[in-house]
Amino acid sequence: MSTYTARPSDIEHQWFIVDAEGMVLGRLATEIARIIRGKHKPTFTPHMDTGDFVIVINANKVKVTGRKAEQKTYFSHSGYMGHDKQTPFATMLAKHPERIIEKAVHGMLPKNALGRQKLRLKLRVYAGANHPHVAQQPTVLTFPKSEAK
Repeated sequence: MSTYTARPSDIEHQWFIVDAEGMVLGRLATEIARIIRGKHKPTFTPHMDTGDFVIVINANKVKVTGRKAEQKTYFSHSGYMGHDKQTPFATMLAKHPERIIEKAVHGMLPKNALGRQKLRLKLRVYAGANHPHVAQQPTVLTFPKSEAK
């Protein structure tokens, strides 16, 4: 039996919409990364873009478990010595809630050119409930909600 490799003519991309309200960040990010990568399809091929597009709404209402709301920080560096920044989770949630989900999903995708391309093209995150992708007719995805303690 030979290994299956998807052809470009076999690949179909769909649009999905996910409501992040009340969902736990890590569990949400794993499901989004799985869909973006295409692992939910029987035609999954690791070296090709077989994944689907994901629209995330209500990013400002995502939850974290434990004491991550007080302890979690996001690191950034300007490139100059000593110019590193630690941004707390609460500040990031207030100013840029989209980046929280983008960074979580980025950590779960492959660290190569294809992973960066998938993140840039296939993930759309919005802080509120409105999005401009109505023309794509996205399918609503629901995941089982896990309780944030």
